[in-house]
This record gives sequence, C-alpha cells and structure tokens, in this order.
Amino acid sequence: MPTTHVPVLAGELVELLDPQPGQVAVDCTFGGGGHARLVAERIGPSGTLVAIDRDPQAAERFAEIADELPCQTVFIHADFASGLSQLQGDLRPAEIVYLDLGMSSMQVDTWTRGFSYAYDAPLDMRMDPDQELTAAEIVADWDERRLARLLREYGEERYASQIARAVVRARRRAPVTSTQELVEIIKSAVPIPAQFAGGHPARRVFQALRIAVNDELTQLDFALPAAWQLLAADGRLAVISFHSLEDRRVKRFLLERARGCVCPPEIPVCVCGHEPEAELLTRRALVPTPGEVAANPRSKSAHLRAARKLPVTGG
Repeated sequence: MPTTHVPVLAGELVELLDPQPGQVAVDCTFGGGGHARLVAERIGPSGTLVAIDRDPQAAERFAEIADELPCQTVFIHADFASGLSQLQGDLRPAEIVYLDLGMSSMQVDTWTRGFSYAYDAPLDMRMDPDQELTAAEIVADWDERRLARLLREYGEERYASQIARAVVRARRRAPVTSTQELVEIIKSAVPIPAQFAGGHPARRVFQALRIAVNDELTQLDFALPAAWQLLAADGRLAVISFHSLEDRRVKRFLLERARGCVCPPEIPVCVCGHEPEAELLTRRALVPTPGEVAANPRSKSAHLRAARKLPVTGG
C-alpha cells in the first residue's frame, strides 16, 4: 500500500531556494507534493506555484491538496521536459525552478506498477501509464548486446554481460513478465559473494530499466537548459538527484554556467569576454544527514545542487 510521501532534503532545498512572497515557483516533479507545500507556504497568496508531473497519481494528489495550498496554483500533466517547454512564453520568468528526480514514494509503494524489486508485480515501470514502452518489452525484445549495454551504461552494473546472457537464456524457455522472475534471473547470474555487497543484486538492473523506459536522462538533458531559460535574473535552480548518472549531468550543467573566462591559460589577459551566468549555491552536493537517512532510508543516495542565475551585465 502507498505510504506517506516524505520529501527528501526538504529543509535544505527551501533554504537554497529562499522563496519569497509573490514569487513564481515551478515544481517540475510534483510527485506527492511535499516540497510544493513548503514552497507554497512561503510564496503565499500573491505567489504562483506551477506543478508538473506525468504520473496520473501525482495529478490526483495535486487535485486533493490544491485547495489547501496558500497560493495560486497551476498543474501541467506532462513530463518535466515537455512541461517546461509548454511554459516558454506562457509564463513570466520564474524566480524558482526545482526538480526532484527519480521515483516518488507513491510510485515505489504502488507495487502493481513494477518499480520495486521487493514486490512481485508485472514488469511495467512506466511513470506515464499511457506510454507504450514497458520494462517487460525491453526484457522480451532487446538482444543480448543491447541489454548488456543498457545495464552497463544506465545501471553501472558490473555483471551486465552475465545478466543479459541469463535473461536471453531464460526468455527462450518462457516469457519473463514479472519483477520476481527477473530478480531470480539476476541472482542466478551474479556471483553469490557479490549478492551480499552493495545492496540488493537487482537494484542496478531495475534502475537501468526504469531510466530506459521513461527516457529519464534525455529528459534531464533537455530540461536543465529549459529550466535555466525560464528563470528570471537572480532566480534559483535546484535539483535533487539519486544516482551518479543524474548528478554528473547536473554538476556539469551548473559548472558550465558558473564558468567565467574560457581563454587558454597561456593568454595572460582575458580576450574572450565570457561572463559567468551562474553563482553556485552549493560548491559540493548537499546530502541527507544521518538523522534523515535513519528516518527515511530512501533519502540515502540523494544529492542536492543549486545555483543562482546572475543578471546580464554589459551592453
């Protein structure tokens, strides 16, 4: 059964975003609405909260709590890349944009959606149930080499080749359609000592499949510049990520915008005129405190990065 949504790094996020009355805030991944509530309380009746999410459960959650939020609200039922694209030209520049990547507690705990290796459920993993591609389709149709590359690149799985080979061998005997069938195949391919190190042996495989099903990294690559473009001068962008593939992209994006002169080091005086676009608000990613991890184990891998958009200078 779904459990209460617990927003991750909530205090740190709000402190970095510093919401003020009357501001426009865009929550790109509404989920259970935990972060949105905190931001809404601070932007108040004259502020506007735009919530984006492709998951129908998130849309239902927004409908449940929208009247309780002390600000003007708008909901866009779309993935965050498409939602941000829709806002271009239709919304005045926002002072706040933030993304909480990965899965929400509602998605994990609704076992029938197949996100978790802890429950036996259909191999689905779609954040938008209306899309066609499912995890079952990938497991059934992708050839061994493509599967191995997926597990290696999106799951950073050490035993990607062995697992892909085991999946192909198993599906020749019978279709692999459930999460527990896949878990047993993974266990059969991973050496026993490795099954007791680094978490559940299926964790990285399920991550890779979920990323592929929902096109999460392409979404992020599109959304970061779209979010930055939407920001007003002095506006703030914050991103919470849950694995290194996401965090590296966020880190690189913010560092590129915080970079000033790009002249070669052998040139003693700057001639490029390149000005930084961003002030980093987090030199290193913020991570949950031991207390937060103890209270909410799902927060363990979270990383929070943020930056302020600098006003354009010069003429």
